[in-house]
Amino acid sequence: MSISEQTAGTGAPPPAPASRRRTRRARITGTVGPLGIGVATLWLSLIVLLPLAALATHSLSDGFGGFWDAVTAPAALATLRVTVGVSIVVAAINAVMGTIIAWVLVRDEFPGKKVVNALIDLPFALPTIVASIVLLSLYGPQSPIGLQLNATQPGLVVALAFVTLPFVVRAVQPVLIEVDREVEEAAASLGASNFTIFRTVVLPVLAPAILGGTGLAFARAIGEYGSIVLIGGNIPYQTQVASQYIQQQIEIDRPVNAAAVSVVLLLIAFVALFVLRWVASRGLRRQEDDR
Repeated sequence: MSISEQTAGTGAPPPAPASRRRTRRARITGTVGPLGIGVATLWLSLIVLLPLAALATHSLSDGFGGFWDAVTAPAALATLRVTVGVSIVVAAINAVMGTIIAWVLVRDEFPGKKVVNALIDLPFALPTIVASIVLLSLYGPQSPIGLQLNATQPGLVVALAFVTLPFVVRAVQPVLIEVDREVEEAAASLGASNFTIFRTVVLPVLAPAILGGTGLAFARAIGEYGSIVLIGGNIPYQTQVASQYIQQQIEIDRPVNAAAVSVVLLLIAFVALFVLRWVASRGLRRQEDDR
């Protein structure tokens, strides 16, 4: 018996063909409609996509061979290694310290909490060159605390950690606020230690936010310039980061080399963000499936 014959007796309309169902799912839904999506796409194209396309085109002005020579030059490889290595260290540090600070701001009460909460956003508002001056005054040759970090990779780590800390804190904080405390209390009543509760109950919920904030911190670190321009020292093969190398190439009239290294930085940042967000989305789906 066909489907139409089966449904004829019940008066129910026959189900739509699979192709029609797929078409319906592909339709644009939401509150802004096609016009809003079109405006958003146009603005994104003007502000992001067209400049990126222009940069990629300029980096290939001398052909792929010229691009490859520019990004595989010893000085370029050295500066990319320094940049990526320091940025990974900074992202890892802020993943831990940013989570701890977010936890303290959400779960603890202490005098001056509102001031501390406001200070977290200071790197967003403070010009990064000012941060470099402050750090040089604190960790430079005339350090008042006797700790000299200028022209060293630890100095780069300190400077980049300063400007990227808010990304992790502000990503974790709202998620931590929404965590169900009753589940933690139930685990505690069953005899679980604080570390076990954090590892098995809280951390899986926070993990997507931590990964997202860490990815943003890493992407900001590999492209940072202002906060490290003074304290970093700009020593080739040691403390010169990619942004300084790019500026150097422009100053010596090698804009194609500068564009090529810039494209590599963009690719590194994109891959890092994509992977971390993919892992975070898998974690979210796993949590939903467990529920």
